[in-house]
Amino acid sequence: MSQEHAFYRSKTFNRRKIWLMFLAVFFVLMFLGGRLVYLMVFCSEYYGQKAEDLHERERDIKAARGRIIDATGKILATNKSVCTISVIHSQIDEPEKVIAALQKELGLTEEEVRKRVEKVSSIERVKTNVDKETGDRIRAYGLSGIKVDEDYKRYYPLDTMASTVLGFTGADNQGILGLEVKYDSYLQGTSGKILTLTDARGIEIENAGETRLEPVNGYDLYISMDSNIQQYCEQAAEKAYIKKQADEVSVIVMNPQNGEIMAMVNYPEFNLNEPFTLIEEMGADGTESADKKQELLNRMWRNPCISDTYEPGSTFKIITMSAGLAAGVVSVNDSFYCPGYKLVEDRRIHCANRRGHGAQNFIQGAENSCNPVFIEVGLRLGAERYYSYFRQFGLLKKTGIDLPGEAGTIMHKMENMGEVELATVSFGQSFQITPIQLATTVCSLINGGRRITPHFGVAVENPGGETVRELEYPVETGILPEDISATVRMILEKVVSEGSGKNAAIEGYRIGGKTATSQTLPRSANRYISSFLGFAPVDDPKVLALCIIHDPQGIYYGGTIAAPVVRSIFENVLPYLGIERQKTVEITDSPAREG
Repeated sequence: MSQEHAFYRSKTFNRRKIWLMFLAVFFVLMFLGGRLVYLMVFCSEYYGQKAEDLHERERDIKAARGRIIDATGKILATNKSVCTISVIHSQIDEPEKVIAALQKELGLTEEEVRKRVEKVSSIERVKTNVDKETGDRIRAYGLSGIKVDEDYKRYYPLDTMASTVLGFTGADNQGILGLEVKYDSYLQGTSGKILTLTDARGIEIENAGETRLEPVNGYDLYISMDSNIQQYCEQAAEKAYIKKQADEVSVIVMNPQNGEIMAMVNYPEFNLNEPFTLIEEMGADGTESADKKQELLNRMWRNPCISDTYEPGSTFKIITMSAGLAAGVVSVNDSFYCPGYKLVEDRRIHCANRRGHGAQNFIQGAENSCNPVFIEVGLRLGAERYYSYFRQFGLLKKTGIDLPGEAGTIMHKMENMGEVELATVSFGQSFQITPIQLATTVCSLINGGRRITPHFGVAVENPGGETVRELEYPVETGILPEDISATVRMILEKVVSEGSGKNAAIEGYRIGGKTATSQTLPRSANRYISSFLGFAPVDDPKVLALCIIHDPQGIYYGGTIAAPVVRSIFENVLPYLGIERQKTVEITDSPAREG
């Protein structure tokens, strides 16, 4: 009985085991069936594309980068048709002939070419930016495994013009410097693709054809720079550079009413079509180390107008003048006496004229660029109030210019500004600003008190010529009362017509301006920066120009060497812009006095 019981018990267990196995197999089959339906129905498109991709070789078609066009319609940056040479290892039938042909036509070593030809990969790029004629010759060999694809290389028709402003692109046509990188998102476009069907071995299928995804070309950038004005300025800068054997010469020309920059020069400029070739003036002989060469390249590419700070010297007296007049601590008829120095605490701070200017009013103090007069104005303001005007005028923040790499103002902290610091700042020493900051701030003080944003970008257009975007920039109003602004312009006109800026005067034009001569650190090196800032016409400024000459040899006074540079620029630019001479204006013959 026990045996019979055991038999039935075993039979029941086996039956249960079979059912469990059946259910397990059933659910596995159901899961697999469901998975199959999911893949075939819901994921068919995805995996179909994946399968297709396995049998497609992809090659890029570069988009034509957008052009950069100046205010006159002249093209400053465009593209040249070039080729990209590649090899496909699986398709090469005669490797030695391929190596010989590419070595001959591309000017590469046999080792360089062989390394790429023998590399087992879907596609190997041999050389980019190959001129079209060379690409056509390579194509004419008719060797299998070589691909010659259309490409574009950035080209700058004017070579060195405005090099630090325009900037350049890398091998991938992406912006690296200047406007090229600032507006890269508009300029670069979208690359296309060439899709070629291949078999399982990666060999292209004959007569299968190609699928092309056409590229979308980049947008054109229109800028405020005028190539004619830029050329005038570059010629004037070059002349001063050679004559004074200077380290460099910088020039900014802009519209004080809206912030549009018409010219920006940093002489010497480099060749945009050969951006990795050092300029001769840098003294490189080709034997320097890689690190040294990179250091020299970085210096060559640098834009001193926006990235370098300097002591502005007496041109900063325009800011002190504006703050003092606005605060009411000085008026045009206030009397001063200059014995040749000003005693501040325990320091004797000298005037440029060690013999002194004697008795004078405020306007005459400005004409003479008298340090003691402006020290007195600074002391009357006091550190806290003076600092508040720095903030009000926008000096303590960046200008927001549409170029990368702008530096900020290096100024004493208010709590650390004692009377000596206050005195030196009042005539433009012991702190540093950028040239673009100085030019922008003065623009805002002479245009009626509107803080404008300096800029180059004006509009962006698509390849069809339709405007995609009109570029706009912030404007702050009320930073200086209009009547004070008019007084500042009047005083600065006197500086040019009767004072230290006389060498910038042009008969028939009302020009305002200020000279400056400052020392670089350390003072013991006896290295100077000479500058002049001028604008015209005085009653309604349309043009402002700033010229800075770094370390001139011989005579270094700003009124003597920098003012004539601005005058020569204005002699060309003012008539060019349609600003007519006024016959009634007379230029006095009083001697020039240096600041």
